[in-house]
Amino acid sequence: MAKEIKKVVLAYSGGLDTSIIIPWLKENYNNCEVIAVSGDVGQGTELDGLEEKAIATGASKLYIEDLKKEFIEEYVYPTVQAGAIYENRYMLGTSFARPIIAKRIAEIAIAEGADAICHGCTGKGNDQVRFELAIKRYAPDMTIIAPWRIWDLKSRDQEIDYAEAHNIPLKINRETNYSKDKNLWHLSHEGLDLEDPANEPQYEKPGFLEMGVSPIQAPDKPTYVTIHFEKGVPTSVDGVEMDGPVLVAKLNELGGANGIGLADLVENRLVGMKSRGVYETPGGAILYHAHEVLETITIDKETARVKQYLSIKFADIVYNGQWYTPLREALSAFVTETQKTVTGDVRLKLYKGNIINAGVTSPYTLYDEQVATFDEDDVYDQKDSAGFINLFGLPIKVKAKLDQKRNENK
Repeated sequence: MAKEIKKVVLAYSGGLDTSIIIPWLKENYNNCEVIAVSGDVGQGTELDGLEEKAIATGASKLYIEDLKKEFIEEYVYPTVQAGAIYENRYMLGTSFARPIIAKRIAEIAIAEGADAICHGCTGKGNDQVRFELAIKRYAPDMTIIAPWRIWDLKSRDQEIDYAEAHNIPLKINRETNYSKDKNLWHLSHEGLDLEDPANEPQYEKPGFLEMGVSPIQAPDKPTYVTIHFEKGVPTSVDGVEMDGPVLVAKLNELGGANGIGLADLVENRLVGMKSRGVYETPGGAILYHAHEVLETITIDKETARVKQYLSIKFADIVYNGQWYTPLREALSAFVTETQKTVTGDVRLKLYKGNIINAGVTSPYTLYDEQVATFDEDDVYDQKDSAGFINLFGLPIKVKAKLDQKRNENK
């Protein structure tokens, strides 16, 4: 051991991994003090009874840090503005929650004079990278303990055995032990039958979905919703102004009731393997869609094209835990510049898992009905298109004529 560990700050969720880590740390690091920290990014009832549980299992105290507003407005919204979706499906719910939690843990660890920070991420996952890159940014000299990379427990079944042997109460059992991550933005499901991509997710099974219903079980009547944006930031729903957490919660409610935002995908993890996950992101799906619709009338073609291919890189950066990097900051500066005119209203129809456009308006619209009309107009001279086509098609014509000559001379 490089240095004696007397005080450890633990990223604590109260789930299976972190529940057994507290006694494990005390057993393996000379009965060190363990301070638990939970970042509240909208886990809801998962935080109930957390302090009592943490202290009962050996922690000296628990911090619960309310990060919801910062999470939505400073991490989620900039990512939506960038149009960043990982591998076309994953709306990054876990990915952009980790840096903000890890940053706060690092700050508390420094304030507490801790010797180390501990997290419960597995050695196979992306979260270990996301946590540790943020810790390196905000507590670069801090020792990091990752039990999954060093302990003798090799499976979640063995973790449950350990918990039972140490009388640690769990909210799960072996049969329903999906690995889940929940916050205000989404809920992910991994493990059990989902590990085989051949298995269909049991969307209609009671208790599987938590943020909404299957499209099959959604109402037969559509729901209309109007979202207002100011410079790319959603500010109201159906005319009611809301801050970030309230707005996302409202859209989660509307989207979930209509079977919106379910994604089943096999994704490429940063550590090299493929993994299968099922994600619920009802409000997020609505926001991404609405924002994209508004951009179609407020951003010029060339800016939109550049923004579109940079969005792939932005999604990779978020997924890979590189939020606190110069490149992410530079890309965010570009995105912010593009959002100056992304103001207006988007009306959508939600129906059985579908998001259907129902109208968009903006004071900065670039859509000119006079120019675009099929009716008679005084703005667009259709004869001009002939010269444009001649120049646009010149390389094709030149090549064809030269090929023709070469073939004649054979």
